[in-house]
Amino acid sequence: MVESKEFLKSILDTISEHIVVINDSGDIKFVNRSWQTFGDENNCQCNTQWEDQNYLAICKSAAANGDEFGAKAYTGINQVIKQQLSEFYLEYPCHSDTENRWFMMRAVPLKLGTTGYVVISHLNITERKIAEQQVQELARIDGLTQIANRRHFDDFYKQEWSRCARLKHPLSLAMVDLDNFKSLNDNFGHLVGDICLKEVAKLLPGYTRRPGDLCARYGGEEFVLVLGNTQSHQAQKLVTRFMAALNTLQLPELAGHPLTVSIGLATICPSSIDDAMLLIEMADSALYQAKEAGRNQLVVADNIEPLNIEKCP
Repeated sequence: MVESKEFLKSILDTISEHIVVINDSGDIKFVNRSWQTFGDENNCQCNTQWEDQNYLAICKSAAANGDEFGAKAYTGINQVIKQQLSEFYLEYPCHSDTENRWFMMRAVPLKLGTTGYVVISHLNITERKIAEQQVQELARIDGLTQIANRRHFDDFYKQEWSRCARLKHPLSLAMVDLDNFKSLNDNFGHLVGDICLKEVAKLLPGYTRRPGDLCARYGGEEFVLVLGNTQSHQAQKLVTRFMAALNTLQLPELAGHPLTVSIGLATICPSSIDDAMLLIEMADSALYQAKEAGRNQLVVADNIEPLNIEKCP
């Protein structure tokens, strides 16, 4: 019996996953070498006597300190013990001072005679999570300009609208359109047109630095700026600076032809009962007026009822 127990321990010690075995009361009965090593490397205060610890108590203590994953682990493992679940999975972050890490916990029941146990393994899934994040990031970025795409804008704008409505903050939105873009493509070619789009996209992030800001490619030669908690006069100064910076660009591909934009700007204080599309429509209407005024223009939309900027503090 002793030999078989040592044989089993030797096998489990070769596995890279961190493994802990607990009884139905949550008491730790076994940890493998990977578990022990991970505890040593991460300065765990209780790593020298794991068998004296109660795993459920550790999870419950973490939950009491606000750890949502500790709470989920406590609930899920208890459900396995009570046979309410045949197995339990949980993906969770476990970041260190030097790197971001993610693990997947798996808890499965084990019956030996009349005694019930739960085998809990922790698998490092950091590489997979990083790959998933990279895929998600690529899905949010415009391939040509390398700034946010329309999908990212749609998601961000909804969130920022809700945030400003909740906090009673003003929200400004600027629609930016390259002037005479069709003519640029016809006269200089689509490759030069792409260069112009990239140059505009290089400048825009310098004016959307805060968490409530975003610059994105809206479609074709059109860009959009979301400026959270920004009054109209503040937004006007910002986009005016952007236009001035763009006017100083000298692109050799354009052979002296100026690269300019027209901008429609709108500012409102959202409320939960208002349609978020209204602000976009206001900015788009102002952009149309800017185009009609002769290009290289900024037009600010008038506030409309019931969206009243004066309600904002």
